[in-house]
Amino acid sequence: MSRRTKKIPRYFEDLKIGECWEAPSRTHTEALFYAFQLVSGDNRPLHYDMEYCKSLGLPGLLAHGYQVLAQCAPGASDMSRGETEVRILGMLETSAKFLKGVYSGDTLYPGLEIVELIEQNTTGVMVLRTTVHNQKDELCLDGELRMLVAKRARDEAA
Repeated sequence: MSRRTKKIPRYFEDLKIGECWEAPSRTHTEALFYAFQLVSGDNRPLHYDMEYCKSLGLPGLLAHGYQVLAQCAPGASDMSRGETEVRILGMLETSAKFLKGVYSGDTLYPGLEIVELIEQNTTGVMVLRTTVHNQKDELCLDGELRMLVAKRARDEAA
């Protein structure tokens, strides 16, 4: 028997352009930098050696771009928390512009907004604008994420 609470599914037909979700803010501690280093295999001292960063005049460890981009994962957002859940089938594509450095100690605030909905036969594509701001409200990342979303079965169409 599953202990998970059954969520009300939201299908492609339920989504609206302009709908927004936030992911929880997260302060990027040195521990997160080291965890990302383990996962990514990136051993550049810029991302894990505080003394090296100080010698370059940086305020702290500099986050790898993918460490920042990972904050935009829809599963971490309120898109999948609460009583409903968007029926995401998979990620199709992502792109991002890294506009400002993220350093150890920075707190990041990720956001997702539906900017386009592309209908297909049995599925749809949800195009999201992804943004990450820091604690100074500076835009650090601006990108796009395309997700494949389930449509209702023809016999359950509203």
